[in-house]
Amino acid sequence: MEWIQQYFPSFLLFFCRISSFFVVVPVFSAKNVPAHFKIGLAFFVTLMAFSVVGSSTLATFDSLYFLSIIREILVGIFLGFIAYLFFTVVQIAGSFVDIQIGFGIANVFDPLTGASSPILGNLKYMIAMLLFLSLNGHHLLLKAIMESYEWIPLSNELFTKIYNGQITEFVIKSFSTVFALSFQMAAPLIAALFLTDVGLGLLARVAPQFNILVIGAPLKMLIGFLLLILLFPAYESIFKGSFVSMFDYMQKFIGMFTG
Repeated sequence: MEWIQQYFPSFLLFFCRISSFFVVVPVFSAKNVPAHFKIGLAFFVTLMAFSVVGSSTLATFDSLYFLSIIREILVGIFLGFIAYLFFTVVQIAGSFVDIQIGFGIANVFDPLTGASSPILGNLKYMIAMLLFLSLNGHHLLLKAIMESYEWIPLSNELFTKIYNGQITEFVIKSFSTVFALSFQMAAPLIAALFLTDVGLGLLARVAPQFNILVIGAPLKMLIGFLLLILLFPAYESIFKGSFVSMFDYMQKFIGMFTG
């Protein structure tokens, strides 16, 4: 009982941060991952992290303990949300392309995220997920949340950072980076399909007898699929760059607490 009273408050704070991280972070937060697996994984990762740095940061049940729980949950959510943002790059790029090709109406239900997502965005998301797993990115995510306690201790200044606006500024910069990466991924297809629309418009003026509505839709789909096949080999480097940016921004978030 004495050991439990000494270490259980700190262990509970560790568990709050790690479990909230798994709720948001890609791969582990997917809908098809069983809930009991997430809870068990969070528990054993908490055991490993607590055995390394937990004994040096002890907490007690006091009047501020509830605020400490909220603070640890927010730290885990922020770390997971940064990683999740850079996985939405492919879905945003797919939305841009779907609107140009004509697939914007036919959104499908994504079982991984539990929401409607664009067709091409869903395809790219699955490919990015497989590439991320093949590069052992999920191991790096586990390493990031376990090593976060070395730089963001239990007695961190998250509420101060939020009050000063540093967290808000960081999230806005992350959003702008994600949007720039998604537009960079979709730019070749958008430019080609825009030139196709211009050509169809000129054809409609030169030869009004052609039914552009009948010709345009299949032609844009054909050009879009051909360009997608040609550009797919280059997407590997873009996906890897997105993963590098993801871990870089996670490191920047941690660096806000270390100066």
